[in-house]
Parts: sequence; structure tokens; C-alpha cells
Amino acid sequence: MMFATGLATCYRPRHEPPRSPIVLKRLLRSTWVQAALAFIIGRYLQFALATTRWTLIGAEHFAPHQAGAATVAAFWHECLPLMPELWNRARATTPGLRLHVLVSRHSDGRFIGDVIARFGLLVAHGSSARNGRTRGGATGALTLLSALEAGDQVAITPDGPRGPRRVAAAGVAQLAGLSGRPLLPCAARTTRAITLGSWDRMILPLPWGRGVLVCAPTIAVPREGWEAFLPEISAALDHATATAEAWAA
Repeated sequence: MMFATGLATCYRPRHEPPRSPIVLKRLLRSTWVQAALAFIIGRYLQFALATTRWTLIGAEHFAPHQAGAATVAAFWHECLPLMPELWNRARATTPGLRLHVLVSRHSDGRFIGDVIARFGLLVAHGSSARNGRTRGGATGALTLLSALEAGDQVAITPDGPRGPRRVAAAGVAQLAGLSGRPLLPCAARTTRAITLGSWDRMILPLPWGRGVLVCAPTIAVPREGWEAFLPEISAALDHATATAEAWAA
């Protein structure tokens, strides 16, 4: 197959653009391929997380929310493949716990949503707000606010969906302030993982490692003046991430 493709490329007229990359790109964008990949990656992550021996740092900060108290959980985008383990823990002690995760409306975001939905998480489509506005994410923001009012949990990656890496958008502080729910800074790492070459340097766990989940003290963000709390939130996320990295080093 590869030999035939290479041979065809050699005899293609020079003015004709290569077709294989275009065909492959279209194939990868097809609905059934996306669904198959989401299933495979979702099952792989379930296996990798299940075979990892986990330690929870900051259990006292997570305990109220593990018991069902609503919160806005925040973590950098790179931790996304690891964080379902935190809610696996929560649902083991509090069945019926509902978690809503904000993901982008872009095709990449929809794909991520399909993967994490396999962990029983609910997907809200939108983007983290920058400069107090959401980029096509008003519906997602309203969904998250409604979920928090109903007593559900919400998770958001403040530097998503496309960065800059570890730079928090204003939406995370705005959501916590408007909802009146505490913000829980989180992070995670494993001793066996691959760091992808994506903009966020996403962490892909490998099986049979040791992992750490970090929950920092919650931050109470007021309804008025929530903008002033964005540096504190960013610093808390950086500290939680540094703690996780040091543990897994």
C-alpha cells in the first residue's frame, strides 16, 4: 500500500498537487472516523487511568465537593486527559454526581468532548472568555451557570481551547463570581506519560505508572470585582501544577 502510494507520487505530473494528504485529512474529518477514534482513545485513557496508582494531595480541599457541594474546578488544558480520575473518585463515594466540562465548539473541541463523555461527564460547548467576553461561548456559559445553580459540578480549562499556554482567560473568574460557587484549583501528573507536541504540551498517561491529583484551597470570587481575582487564580493553578510536577519527577 505504501509502496503503491509512493510510486504513484513519482509519476504524477509536477504541476499536480499531492492528493494523499488531502484525502487523509478529509477521511480524518469524517463523522465515523472521529467517532471510532474517540471510542479508541476513550477506552485507552480508561485503561491507563485505571492501572495507575493514584495519590491525592489536598484531599481536605476536595472533600466537600466529593460529597456533592457545587464548585468550579479549574486546571490547565495540559491536564485534561488525567482529570477524569478525580471525578471517578468522587462518583465512587457519591453516586449520581454530575460534572459539566466546557469544551470548544471547534472540531478539535467536539472531538475532545466525545472522548471525555465516555467517562460519564457532561459536555458544554463554548470557550473560556477573554477580556470578559466569550468567543461563541455564551450558550456554554449559560449552561454552566445553570448547572452550578442546580448544584452540579463544573470543570473549565482557563487557557483553552488554543492558548496561550498557562494564561488564564477572564471567563473562569467571571463564572465563579457570577455563580457564587468556590473555585477549586487542580492539577495532575503521572510518572509514566508522554508529553505531546501540541500548543499546551498535553500529558498523555501511560499504563502502570504512579499518579498524583492535586487540589489546592478553594478561592471565593465575589460577584462584583471578579476581574481582580484572575492573577490569584492563575497563581493557584501554577502552584498546583508545580506541586504535581515535583511529585512525579
